[in-house]
Amino acid sequence: MKVLGIVCSPRKGGNTEVMVRTALDRAQQEGAETELISLAGKTISPCDACLACTKTGKCHIKDDMQNIYPELLEADGIIFGTPVYFWNVSAQAKALIDRSFAFYKKSELRNKAVGVVVTEQRSGSANAVAAFTGFFTTQKMIMVGWADGVSGDEGYDNKEAVRNDKKGMTRAEALGNKVAQYLKTNKIPA
Repeated sequence: MKVLGIVCSPRKGGNTEVMVRTALDRAQQEGAETELISLAGKTISPCDACLACTKTGKCHIKDDMQNIYPELLEADGIIFGTPVYFWNVSAQAKALIDRSFAFYKKSELRNKAVGVVVTEQRSGSANAVAAFTGFFTTQKMIMVGWADGVSGDEGYDNKEAVRNDKKGMTRAEALGNKVAQYLKTNKIPA
């Protein structure tokens, strides 16, 4: 069983990555093979709504998303992570969500166990979780949970400030556990 973590933050090694790595570490303790992809520094263009993928099953845009597509297909479970930007997901997260439309017609992401980690300064996680929930529902993935972490005002300057949010870090561990447990049992743990 493979669990993929995708960090949709423009900052490498930041608060979102800390939480996703924590979730992946817990999934690994439960026997999952894990891998992390950071979108920081990658070029993922927005979907241009050409609909070519509905005929070919492939996106025609040649950028870093082409390397991520096979990773999404290979994974049994996926933990996405995004910081909150203006009460919603990051631009990187939205581009990834939209570009996954290439999988929609054949429902290629169906039944993958998924969760989302959201980091925030103080608030805004509800909208970010809702954006991912809509994505998961549309792609027929199984959402097993989510976790949010608060970095507070120091999160801008301290890329690991979220470590001070003990509840958030515990929720990230629980999310990694839930994804792994679901993959083992096909039941979402309480």
